[in-house]
Amino acid sequence: MNLVRDLRRLLRHDHFRKLFTIRALTQCADGTLQIGMASHILFNPAQQPNAWAIAAMFAITLLPFSIVGPFVSGLLDHWSRRTVTVVVDATRTVLALVIAGMIASGSTAPAVATVLFGCLMVALALNRFVLAGLAAGLQHTIDDDEFLTASAVMPMIGPVGVLVGGALAGLARFLSPWPVTIADAVVFCCAAAMWATSCTIASRLGSKDLGPLEPAPRTRFAQTLAALHDAGQHLVHRRPALLGLATITVQRVLYGLTLVSVLVLFRNHLHAAADVNGAMADIGAWMGASGVGFALSVVLVPPLAHRLGMRGTVVALLLASAVIQLGPGQVLSRWPLVVASFLIGWFAQSVKICIDTVVQAHVDDEYKGRIFVIYDGLFNAAIVLAAVLAAAVIPDSGLSRALLVAIGVAYLVLAGAFWLLSRPMGSDEFNRGTDLAMKAR
Repeated sequence: MNLVRDLRRLLRHDHFRKLFTIRALTQCADGTLQIGMASHILFNPAQQPNAWAIAAMFAITLLPFSIVGPFVSGLLDHWSRRTVTVVVDATRTVLALVIAGMIASGSTAPAVATVLFGCLMVALALNRFVLAGLAAGLQHTIDDDEFLTASAVMPMIGPVGVLVGGALAGLARFLSPWPVTIADAVVFCCAAAMWATSCTIASRLGSKDLGPLEPAPRTRFAQTLAALHDAGQHLVHRRPALLGLATITVQRVLYGLTLVSVLVLFRNHLHAAADVNGAMADIGAWMGASGVGFALSVVLVPPLAHRLGMRGTVVALLLASAVIQLGPGQVLSRWPLVVASFLIGWFAQSVKICIDTVVQAHVDDEYKGRIFVIYDGLFNAAIVLAAVLAAAVIPDSGLSRALLVAIGVAYLVLAGAFWLLSRPMGSDEFNRGTDLAMKAR
């Protein structure tokens, strides 16, 4: 795949250029907020977190929207998705500045901590809401045969956002002369600036440029349940999309198990409790390698899909993940873990590109707002479930070879299950929405 050529092809659409810029800014701000939060919570010299602390952090930040999201998903099929983006990013700009002020104060009072975590929960929950809206609006900015290309390009923005956040947090922590609290506050101010810019660009789109073209009627709670049921029924009848969502959810649990294990391993086993900067540097290298793998997935999926088809590509990527997890992923020292992180991140995000393409191609526009919120909720709930499972089985040191072997075996089982369950549907169904389908006609 020629990344520059394909990106240039997409960027010829004015609305896609704006959506791409909005998503880049908002996800860089998201990544900056998340890294700032992790820096403030996990790398506090006064405490040594264990897997339960990490699980609690994921639950606080990811569960609220995973639970509430499906009940507000219908709003993305009723409200202008452009307007949602403007309002949400303006709100998050204010929240980030409030968080920065509280952190800069250095206060540890329970009331301040409660407000701080409340603001974080709202900011991150709104993150998932606006991303679901942008995903649902993507089809209004591209041609019908560009889903694979767009689905390959768009997911690389998230990992780049995390890398940007990590770079800002690292610069603030390691190179600035400021106290830790001021350095962390500066990171949140950077997030606020990016959200404010995203909000400004989104306001330049027309109210219907991201859909819906015909707003769904307002619904009460009972009607919302019925609308979710309708979306679920629609998904049941779009079996490739349903199987894709189930597959990516399980895969995300496996990736989350690895993530939590490695976080605790670097923080508590490979470094002394007092060596906060060393642990932060190694975790940053691991996360950075995974992020680079995520970003490079854009160059792996299209050529692989053209050779194996979308269905075969998913199976091949899951098998490759198993090989890495059972190989270099078992060598529990810095550089083998970093290399394994790059490869597992590369394959994991490549699977997501495939599933994103399948869902985009099989779900009708009138259901996309609800389906993508459900998708996003499952995706994040899987990380929380993984964190809880990891906390229940690994020691405080994070050293558990048995768990890492089990993860590798689970990838093999998932690959086999996907292959068998997708076989009756046929490969052509999974190629829909790509130029593979166009060539098959």
